Amino acid sequence: MVVQTLRSAAAATVAYVIALRLSPEPAPLTAPLTALLVVQVTFYATLTNGIRRVNSVVAGVLVAIAFSLLVGLTWWSLALLIVAALAVGHLVRVDEYVAEVAISAMLVLGVTTVGFTAWARIVETLIGAVVGMACNLLLPPPVWVDEAGQSIEDLARRVRQLMLRMGEEAAGRIPWEQAAERLHEARRLDHDIVRVDAALRQAEDSLRLNPRVREGLLHRVVLRTGLDTLEICTVVLRVLARSFTDLAKARDTEDLFPPPVGAVVEQLLSEIADAIVSFAVLVTTHLSENAESAEARLTAELHTAAGTRDRLAELLQEEIRADWANWQLMGAVLTEVNRIIAELDTEHRTRRLLEELDRVSREQREKLPRMTRLRERLGVQEDLWRNRTGFGGRSR
Repeated sequence: MVVQTLRSAAAATVAYVIALRLSPEPAPLTAPLTALLVVQVTFYATLTNGIRRVNSVVAGVLVAIAFSLLVGLTWWSLALLIVAALAVGHLVRVDEYVAEVAISAMLVLGVTTVGFTAWARIVETLIGAVVGMACNLLLPPPVWVDEAGQSIEDLARRVRQLMLRMGEEAAGRIPWEQAAERLHEARRLDHDIVRVDAALRQAEDSLRLNPRVREGLLHRVVLRTGLDTLEICTVVLRVLARSFTDLAKARDTEDLFPPPVGAVVEQLLSEIADAIVSFAVLVTTHLSENAESAEARLTAELHTAAGTRDRLAELLQEEIRADWANWQLMGAVLTEVNRIIAELDTEHRTRRLLEELDRVSREQREKLPRMTRLRERLGVQEDLWRNRTGFGGRSR
């Protein structure tokens, strides 16, 4: 935050100094204002914001010039000017700078020397936009991948803690109100996913067009698909918590599971919880050597969990024969833990990652065919696809 504040202040000051020499206005504050708005946290955001802001100012100035030539400034022409400027802003797709089109038009139309003021405002806006983008080129903004990775790992650890508590309670008798509290905790994980998604979006923007980053597409896809998998796991965990709650209601004064079954359920949830954290570490690991060890650890943990799941299936078959009334809930428990294991499987992860890479690359080729041909000539695309199975693990 301190670095970003200093970068913004420096860009605004430089833009003002340059505008004093080039702009006919005595106090060209539009230039530092533009630089301040253009310098964002990521280079991609800086570039896109700079282009949109310049477009909005130019569009507003052109609208003001047209109105000054046709009708001048009256109360009804001001209303028409605002409507026209906002409509033009939507047409030129300046997004959050739609209001800037109307503001520029009103400021220019409100002075007598329209041509003089219009030229000054365009010059100051261009100066601020150029300085803002140059600032990010000379002082590249940080890459927020590590922060996004840390948020993903924190989410996985929160999921792990909840699964451990559910496993401990499954080994004994718990009131259905206590089981319902675990269900509420599982639902609150949705808020954590929203925060992680915001951090991941910032990381994705920081990778786009960043001169400090190679293979930005691969980084983005790896993190995004990893978060998607964790989100699916949290959804399944919420369903599992619901099954525990319904089972606690149905069995009332009895244990949630008989002691032998409850012990296996606790062990299985503990093993799956560890595997979820290992999966998050695998997703957020950049070095191939560390990723390979993380993948080997995840594979071993999933193999152990699969064995425990099979033992649980045998015990539940025997329990269902003795307690036929609750066979659906017990079967649902087995189905839900099996779904989480399947989502964490490394082969499933590989297929998902490659499918997403194919989809994103196909969309890029369709949107920017010329850029794609240039990348292919420079060998960028070949390097990406050659390394896609080596990033963050053997299967990735």
